[in-house]
Amino acid sequence: MGSYWLIVMALSLLYIDLGEAQMNPVLINCGANSSVVVDGRTWYGDLSFQNLTVSFPGSVASTASANGNLMYGDLYKTARIFNQTSNYTFKVVSGSYYLRLHFYQFPLENSDVNDSLFDVTANNLKLLTQFSVTNEISHKNSYLQSVESNSTLSSLRKEYFIDVGMDGILVKFVPNEGSFAFVNAIEIIPVLDKLFLDSINKVGGSGGNFSLSDKGIETMYRLNVGTSKVEPAQDQDLWRIWENDYPYMFTVAASEVLSNKSNISYASNEKPLVAPLFVYEDARTMINAEVSEKRINISWKFEVHPNFDYLVRLHFCELFYDKPGQRIFRIYVNNQTAADNVDVFMKAGGKDKAFHKDYIDSVLQNADTLWVQLGPDITAGDSGTDALLNGLEIFKISRNGNLAHVSGRFDPGDKHSSGKKGILWGVICGAVVLVGIFCALCVFFCCKQKKKAAQINNHPTGWRPLFLHATLGSTTDARSKFPHSTNGSMATTRLGRRFTIVEILISTKNFDESLVIGTGGFGQVYKGEIEDGTLVAIKRAHPQSEQGLREFETEIEMLSKLRHRHLVSMIGYCDEQSEMILVYEYMANGTLRSHLFGSNLPALSWKQRLDVCIGAARGLHYLHTGAEGGIIHRDVKTTNILLDENFVAKVADFGLSKTGPTLDQTHVSTAVKGSFGYLDPEYFRRQQLTEKSDVYSFGVVLFEVVCARPVINPSLPKNQINLAEWAIRWQKQGSLETIVDPQLEGSCSLESLKKFGEIAEKCLADEGKNRPTMGEVLWHLEYVLQLHEANARCDSGGSFTRSKNAFFPVQNAGIEENRSSFGEEDCIMSKGEEGKSDTMERIRSEDTMRRVDFSQLVHPQGR
Repeated sequence: MGSYWLIVMALSLLYIDLGEAQMNPVLINCGANSSVVVDGRTWYGDLSFQNLTVSFPGSVASTASANGNLMYGDLYKTARIFNQTSNYTFKVVSGSYYLRLHFYQFPLENSDVNDSLFDVTANNLKLLTQFSVTNEISHKNSYLQSVESNSTLSSLRKEYFIDVGMDGILVKFVPNEGSFAFVNAIEIIPVLDKLFLDSINKVGGSGGNFSLSDKGIETMYRLNVGTSKVEPAQDQDLWRIWENDYPYMFTVAASEVLSNKSNISYASNEKPLVAPLFVYEDARTMINAEVSEKRINISWKFEVHPNFDYLVRLHFCELFYDKPGQRIFRIYVNNQTAADNVDVFMKAGGKDKAFHKDYIDSVLQNADTLWVQLGPDITAGDSGTDALLNGLEIFKISRNGNLAHVSGRFDPGDKHSSGKKGILWGVICGAVVLVGIFCALCVFFCCKQKKKAAQINNHPTGWRPLFLHATLGSTTDARSKFPHSTNGSMATTRLGRRFTIVEILISTKNFDESLVIGTGGFGQVYKGEIEDGTLVAIKRAHPQSEQGLREFETEIEMLSKLRHRHLVSMIGYCDEQSEMILVYEYMANGTLRSHLFGSNLPALSWKQRLDVCIGAARGLHYLHTGAEGGIIHRDVKTTNILLDENFVAKVADFGLSKTGPTLDQTHVSTAVKGSFGYLDPEYFRRQQLTEKSDVYSFGVVLFEVVCARPVINPSLPKNQINLAEWAIRWQKQGSLETIVDPQLEGSCSLESLKKFGEIAEKCLADEGKNRPTMGEVLWHLEYVLQLHEANARCDSGGSFTRSKNAFFPVQNAGIEENRSSFGEEDCIMSKGEEGKSDTMERIRSEDTMRRVDFSQLVHPQGR
């Protein structure tokens, strides 16, 4: 009996010891015999800690001092180095743990830390392969510099989440042949709460549930959104670091920070260990509508490893609104809708209640970027068009027991092969010689160009020309017909005239400022006259322009192969003396915008506005259908729609244009460019350009035409700042007449206005697939014009009075459409419906002729 109780007592003591081991973290100072206190915690030497064994001690490296700015500076003064495989075996009980490995590159006495290359596994889970601390730090610093971050790294902390059985944790370091492995510190933090669900739905609904059972997890990013970094001491349960999200934001200006540091608590079903309350005290929301367009998302862009699954964890806490339905938004992960109709107040159960949500998405073999975006859910109505995020984490999920990734930035085979080293050095030396020769040639040509520039001493004071000859392939021969493209290959044959700089200077009277008729992103536009007396518009690039050589070449190449009555014609160009100059036909009546607002020009009538919209639509329809794949303008706006002496509309400025997708593609993947207020939100969100992006921009133009006000006007009340949103609200209420330009009073029939508003609304559909094509827009605009003309004819015939059917903007805002007059309805139907079929047939006929004309322009032998 006594023996029985002794056994029971021994087992109890063992259970207590194991429980204590589980409750306490394991903090190891590698390469040291003594302990050190860092961040308020005691770190023990790896050879003196009793619950740790090292199979091969290797050697020890030390330094007198580490970087004083390092959080773990005192911990990084020593490291353990292995030149053969070695295991750290930790005696811990079963459960879940965070395993963190610390690396700091300080000078070693007998080894070069840059030569270190090794693998790391933990309990047969591959964590790192062919890992170079130097390369990893260099790569991360390059990224931080690319996003203009002030922070730089000199150390790494790799973090993994693993489930441990009864055998403890075995961490194996395997150096590459001829190399070595090293580590400065290891920490093992027990996780007592369940941090990850066993099964999570995949984004987009494809593939069903994703199981996390038996998966290893690596922390890729952990961000405190909207404010400063959260230090480990502020997260004392798990000692995590929460970085600031600023370096990873795509457009910081699209958001503002909201703070509330009082009364925050966890939602009823939220586990406190998921994130400390510090994370929920600040958030990013969409920028105030007074200074930005609320249709633009808040976006974060992350570099990730291809061919892995990723868990995206978002942390939310409503800090401002105290009722449901006041902030509703959508969540996008890698351009897919992860969730819509998100109401943080509702999901958390009130204001100041913290909770999180997880999403799983896969990154393909050829991708290395993961996007997280939040934006308004326009189906929620006007009151809820906002978004909010407090914290963000991204975790990589293991595949087949592997979390490791070889980046390709480091070739271990070459690193330690003397033969390959010799070849490599030979290639490098040869490259250096070639670079030297190239630089010498550049200097020679630069000097030659400076001498030429000095011969023309009548350049305006302060003008700093751009050096383009080496890129453009321009020659001094004014008769050159085949200049080179930006990549050095032969560009499309330019059909326009190549002007000399002297001809341009004469035409513009030495760029006389009194001849400036416009200014854009490319530069100033001058009114000029060439030798035969023809008036021209001369657009000259400015050195500080946001646009440059690429836009210059694009404009020439596009307009060299496009000819249409509703596209501005390019007469020629000049690329001499480091100039970028384009010469167009002169448009006597300037921009469409100048006839809508902001000038003293007479207002356009409703019929004139319809004619202009139809002309612009014809030009865009030609772009979209006139070539294989079509051409996407990408910058449709009222300042790029010009009017000639007869008020014929012509689309201009093709510097941002892109060739459309081929038959086997649905879109063109490209960086977001365009003009604020006109930009397609789907294009911004997905970076996928389609013809429907032009349709969206044209929809904004339509509302601008009918309302005669800027697309963004910060001086107006908050709900009127953005024209598209403001007009859509009135249009959906069936009351667009309330906000129409007062100059149209008495000349705009309600029937034509109603149809016009319907077209504009369809163009502004949130998703491109729900928008009409430009051909359909053109067809409907033609019908609107026929409605208007039929109404005018019926009115002159006396079937009804104008006061009964005309538009009166404010005083008659509540008027309802009256169709009681039999004569009115008969007139519209008899002329309008018949006209619809005629219009469609004419558009189809023009499409056929257009394709023939275009093929002959692309292939000169066609004529």
